[in-house]
Amino acid sequence: MKWAINPFFKPKANQTEPPADVEAAPDTSSVSSPTPTPSVQQGAGYGFKRPTERFTAYQLFYIFVLDGVGAMILSGGINFAIAYGMYAHQDPVRKPIRLFSFPNTLAGDAGVTVVVQCVITWLIELLLVNWDLKKGAVRPIGFIPEPKNRFMRWFMFLDRTEQSYKVGSFLHWFFFLFSQVLRAVIISAAFFPFIWGPSVGFLTIHGTWRDNEWYFDRVWTPQVFKLLQGGILGLLSTPPMVIFWLTRCGWALKNNEERYGER
Repeated sequence: MKWAINPFFKPKANQTEPPADVEAAPDTSSVSSPTPTPSVQQGAGYGFKRPTERFTAYQLFYIFVLDGVGAMILSGGINFAIAYGMYAHQDPVRKPIRLFSFPNTLAGDAGVTVVVQCVITWLIELLLVNWDLKKGAVRPIGFIPEPKNRFMRWFMFLDRTEQSYKVGSFLHWFFFLFSQVLRAVIISAAFFPFIWGPSVGFLTIHGTWRDNEWYFDRVWTPQVFKLLQGGILGLLSTPPMVIFWLTRCGWALKNNEERYGER
């Protein structure tokens, strides 16, 4: 999949023709750039900090507490509220809440939640982490070596082919979002068996077996189930996404991709 320019970052006014690649082709202009300070590495005029040679205490706090625990609380709360709206007022006779059978299937809900939540979380972290990197609020990771596996290099936006789409055009946005959502779906597939399987097992314990199916009350099993599933998925899936962007930025800066974040 070809990479599209990141449309969330605007080109600088004095840049006449930005490269079509995303994080960046090296700057080949004849104009010399200021020498970066020891703590800040220049990239598109933004305050990117130098990549770290090991995890810092703040990076660990940022990855696992600020983003990981934060995502757990936020995702759990949102899923709880959604489940309450979906199931609390259902007619148990006409539309019973069951494990596998429609119209209210908790197993189906659990599967959809894994995919949708991973996609939404990926897009949120794309914005938040890159914004923090651009502002110098967190340092990139610089000690993880670039992968040699062809799939992993594609997944990490390495060895990209330049695009000719006009910045801000429909195709520009389409291919940018498609490339992001595709990777989020791949991540959801990796987490799916570890989240969906235990979710179904949890529900079989708390459901009532009759007529060859598990039945559930309108409250509170569906709501608590969604609270736990959303929270655990947020806690487990968010840190790898944060590490992805911290590492990708570190490679870009170390490889002199000076316009990282501009597009």
